[in-house]
Amino acid sequence: MEGLSGFILSAIALAGSPGPNTLSLTAASAAFGPRRVTGYFTGLLAGMVLVMAIVASGLVGLVFAIPGVSPFVVGAAALYFVYLAWRIAMAPPLGDSAGTGQPPTFVAGMMLSLVNAKGYAAMAALFSSFVLVRDRVAIDALSKTAVLVVVIAAVNFGWMFAGAALSGLFRDPRTNRIVNVAFAILLLVSVALSLRAA
Repeated sequence: MEGLSGFILSAIALAGSPGPNTLSLTAASAAFGPRRVTGYFTGLLAGMVLVMAIVASGLVGLVFAIPGVSPFVVGAAALYFVYLAWRIAMAPPLGDSAGTGQPPTFVAGMMLSLVNAKGYAAMAALFSSFVLVRDRVAIDALSKTAVLVVVIAAVNFGWMFAGAALSGLFRDPRTNRIVNVAFAILLLVSVALSLRAA
């Protein structure tokens, strides 16, 4: 495969940098523990595979070419991010048996990936800037997807366990609230920055 090492390095840089997916996974893992967010982890990955398919097929360009679609999609995505940030901010302390909070689900992870502007921008950059298999468009796209799934899974695994390392901060109710709100704010800031860059 041509350009594989450059593709992997770029994928690590783009997928591993702080953004809505990585920050929300870190916050969820810190708030609920890594075992309880494996469904969310899997949903984020599945959603990114769908994003890759949408980018590789050119569908995203067609959808945004329709007049009036872009503001609607951006607005719906913004509302979803606000909802997710609220869930993170309001997560109960770890070990709080009275807490009724539920960790984000597989569907929540998939939806987050599908509305994450940074994900589309990163995948578009990676799919358009590298060729792994010359003169075989379908095999090239499948090869990129396979490599990206491994890279994104590894990167997200690292972010998830970084969050788990912070879980001690989530046992005291006051500290839990402060850290959760900080993560929620960081999530919203990362969304705003990714929308500006997209």
